[in-house]
Amino acid sequence: MPAPRMSSTPLPGIGVRYDLTTREHRRLSVVAQRDGARILNAYHPDDPDACALSVRLSAGETEALIDALMPAHHSPNLLSTTGLGLVAERIELPSVSYWSGRVLGDTRLRTETGASIVAVLRRADAIPSPGPDFRLSGGDTLIVIGTREGVDAAAAILGQE
Repeated sequence: MPAPRMSSTPLPGIGVRYDLTTREHRRLSVVAQRDGARILNAYHPDDPDACALSVRLSAGETEALIDALMPAHHSPNLLSTTGLGLVAERIELPSVSYWSGRVLGDTRLRTETGASIVAVLRRADAIPSPGPDFRLSGGDTLIVIGTREGVDAAAAILGQE
């Protein structure tokens, strides 16, 4: 299979347009705007200059689409699933969270859900095995392990504002 043809064109004041021609000679383009948004365009197969579809994507939507297109598709929040029925997920503590400034033990997360917080990611730091006296902060990303139901219940508790 020949390598896909990809080219880029600077768009002054806007960003960069990336053009891809597939092995089936279909043309796609992505306009990467300076504000993080993307515009995905697909062109008619019989007229590669006629746009058949144009979709504006936010930065978050772009990340979700990239994740879905990855060769080994995975959810960026879902870290692993084992045959034991356990999942590990990243749960972000909202900046306006009820729990911001409170200690982890106050959440009663493990008692209420059976799920455990095994690490906290804060800015560039990783805090493994936080104890019950660990003080949470809005914007923390919590690594939570438990059953699917337990992790979902933990996310609901942690999402309180």
